[in-house]
Amino acid sequence: MTFSPEVTYARQLDRQDTLADFRSRFMIDDPDLIYLDGNSLGRLPLATGRHLQTAVDEEWGGRLIRSWNEGWFTLPERIGGKIARLLGAQPDEVVVADSTSVNLFKLALAALQAQPHRHKIITDDLNFPSDLYILQGVCGVNGRSPTHIQIIPSPDGIHGPVDAIIEAMDNDTALVTLSHTVFKSGYRYDMAAITAAAHRAGAMVLWDLSHSAGSVPVDLNSANADLAVGCTYKYLNGGPGAPAFLYIRRDWQKKLTNPLSGWMGQRNLFDFDLDYAPEVGIRRFLTGTPPVLSLAAIEPGVDLLLEAGMDAVHTKSVRQTEYLRRLWQAVLAPQGFYLNSPRDPEQRGSHISLGHEEGWRINQALIQEMQVLPDFRQPDNIRLGIAPLYTTYEEVWTAVSRLHTITSQRLYEKYSHTRQTVT
Repeated sequence: MTFSPEVTYARQLDRQDTLADFRSRFMIDDPDLIYLDGNSLGRLPLATGRHLQTAVDEEWGGRLIRSWNEGWFTLPERIGGKIARLLGAQPDEVVVADSTSVNLFKLALAALQAQPHRHKIITDDLNFPSDLYILQGVCGVNGRSPTHIQIIPSPDGIHGPVDAIIEAMDNDTALVTLSHTVFKSGYRYDMAAITAAAHRAGAMVLWDLSHSAGSVPVDLNSANADLAVGCTYKYLNGGPGAPAFLYIRRDWQKKLTNPLSGWMGQRNLFDFDLDYAPEVGIRRFLTGTPPVLSLAAIEPGVDLLLEAGMDAVHTKSVRQTEYLRRLWQAVLAPQGFYLNSPRDPEQRGSHISLGHEEGWRINQALIQEMQVLPDFRQPDNIRLGIAPLYTTYEEVWTAVSRLHTITSQRLYEKYSHTRQTVT
């Protein structure tokens, strides 16, 4: 089909969408709301409520503490094994635990402790700032200085500084850690290429998959990736504040030590030995008691992605983000919007960032009077997230149409420049 900026073209694309039926399996209580923030918080799968009701009424209410031996105890590995299938990993290489930040701390510190003769950590200025805060804290407890963190600047604030990162790798580099899909622009690194370069330098690599898991192809095993972390509340639709996951390649599991050694990682935890003896496999990176109800809420969203298949999800993501990019070029560029995401879909995740000198106020107008929910990232990024299981082409068209209305009629002028806490 030939691209058209008209709504009839969007509706034709929706009629041809092989994933269209998945939308009905999410709670959508306001059909007039255009939700383009699934890259921050995914929609609620309808099955989640029923799943949680069973966990509350039958498992907690009926079986009480017996439920630990009837499934609760192995939830971190069982759900981790399902997530592993989305990430090109083995089931025993992924476990669900803690938050992304805590997991990043554990794996980064473990990697540094395994390489005491190396000191440098390489990252970029596109990385999520929380990851940098964690790295600074890791240096503080590991005898390294924050000056050992080398932050490579992006050449344009959009694309990853691939050549500069590889050039910075040397025999003092212990760890390279990057967001696979960066949070502002949506730029996506070539995982295999970066990992191979780091390994040639003798360094380990730790990937943050928070904006990749459930939206773009990830093949940790093929890339020979060492370590990874990621959240479950974005494209995996696990719910607000849902526990995160961590990945450790099988051959590293016996070599790395969990710096937050706790009861759940103990080999024979009900022997109550006073000395810590870690589990042999991935469970050694568990620390405290698993949050059972929060863990249970993750599973239905993961099951939907497994049913749809990541190839189909990614194909639709590429088509929808490319459709959005072409609408920007035809409709929004003349209104002063500029593209803050890569043009090449092979270098792009599942969101598009559009910049505008009045980005913050335009974003407020979208939310307050246009029934469109995006999010905003400094200094000028309006992020439009595509979640292929429930985002329609007509929703994308409608969002662009309403952005055009806001700017052409200058509706944003009534809104304050003052920023809210959560954007």
